[in-house]
Amino acid sequence: MKKVIKNIIFAIFLFSLLIPVSARAQEDNQEVQESIFKAEVIEILKEKTVEFNNENKQTQQNLKLKGLEGDYKDEDIIFEGIGNLEVLSAQVYEVGDKVLMNHSQGPNGEDFYYIVEALRTSSIWYLLALFIAILLIVGRWKGFRSLIVLSFTFFIIISFIIPKILAGANPLMVTILGSLLILLVIIYVTEGIKIKSHLAVASIFASLVITIFISWLFVNLAQLTGAASEDILFLFNIEGATINLKGLLLAGIIIGALGVLDDAVISQISTAKEIASSNVSYRFKEIFVKTYRVGVSHIASMTNTLFLAYAGVSLPLLILFISGESPFNSIEQIINTELIATEIIRTLSGTIGLIFSVPVATFLASWYYGRENENKDK
Repeated sequence: MKKVIKNIIFAIFLFSLLIPVSARAQEDNQEVQESIFKAEVIEILKEKTVEFNNENKQTQQNLKLKGLEGDYKDEDIIFEGIGNLEVLSAQVYEVGDKVLMNHSQGPNGEDFYYIVEALRTSSIWYLLALFIAILLIVGRWKGFRSLIVLSFTFFIIISFIIPKILAGANPLMVTILGSLLILLVIIYVTEGIKIKSHLAVASIFASLVITIFISWLFVNLAQLTGAASEDILFLFNIEGATINLKGLLLAGIIIGALGVLDDAVISQISTAKEIASSNVSYRFKEIFVKTYRVGVSHIASMTNTLFLAYAGVSLPLLILFISGESPFNSIEQIINTELIATEIIRTLSGTIGLIFSVPVATFLASWYYGRENENKDK
């Protein structure tokens, strides 16, 4: 059995290396009209506080910047940020700040420059380095294996799931296949090739099937289009790509549920194993009852975690609706909007899958370890 599992893992890694990363090549003679590059603020030419009404004031700046890369390296650029327009994301910059600049050309060849946003990749790299260091220090060997799994998960999403969706494949089918690959690697790399891992894979797979069915059913019953988010609007501008937005919504639900299912299932199986080993006289019933009690507590905490995660993402939208500034004048109308309905169905579908994972994992683990105890008594 172990040899078979090893062959499966090897095949998965081999398959992942053969996955092509799709990219649309541009014609050689196509003229580049717009580009983004890094630049550094070297001088504040002028600064002015503009008052748009009695409450809103905004500091605007004219800046001199120096290009840091590509064709713009060491080139002096003037950015005129003082004007009559109120920019929601406007920031106040200091000398030495690094930013992303956008350069575009008008129909007559005139150059236009504006600041896209502050360059924040350094902060992200520092945080990533801190995360990896803490993971390795605290988790040690298991933390290292978790890092491998995390990298593989990112690789599958970026190099397989997303390119296939861009190529016109059904997002739901592609995500199911990608999730199965991720699932096998998550379990067998972090937990090793053993019975506990086999039980976990079976439990998560069963729970994932339930999650997929519930999500599909209620996305269709609620007539969700998957086009409610503003981010989705950018997908319509991808040339040559036809994306199934409803399938994309279901794919997001599946990926979001996969992580919490892994945590819940592994915890239940580990608990069942410890309870069974603590007393060899325990059979299926005793192990199931004791393990299930632990699982009920886990359900409560994980459900709350899942809800808070989705609520945190939707917080600005919730504030808008509850503030009374939206045209909707009742809770029922607010819930009926596709943006809110999507988050509700996403949260509840994932939570239902999580809830089901506890009895499923508890049953399989209790059955196996109960039989193991029986064999020990013989």
